[in-house]
Amino acid sequence: QVKLVESGGGLVQAGESLRLSCVASIRTFTTMGWFRQAPGKEREFVAAISWSGGRTYFADSVKDRFSISRDSANNTVYLQMSSLKPEDTAVYYCNSEIIPGATMRPFGVWGQGTQVSVSS
Repeated sequence: QVKLVESGGGLVQAGESLRLSCVASIRTFTTMGWFRQAPGKEREFVAAISWSGGRTYFADSVKDRFSISRDSANNTVYLQMSSLKPEDTAVYYCNSEIIPGATMRPFGVWGQGTQVSVSS
């Protein structure tokens, strides 16, 4: 079973950038991506990328500020976050298999999460 390790979170000020990484223990031929969960809220979809990297998906709240990429040779998915806002504060989780659709559904394993905190 694939295992995921996320990194790259931290504390930044509004307007700054961060890049999150998700390293998988094996190569996956699935759509992978990120969800986030803020305190007291449900986990929500952020971004995903197809196994080939040819198709990307974004939540409306981040589509103009975040990008996602994939390095298949290193089994790594990146989430580049720019123009961060305080409302982006959350624990960000990587998922190994996301089912694309009107609702992006997490179907695979989760990583341990990485905290992103944005101060105003």
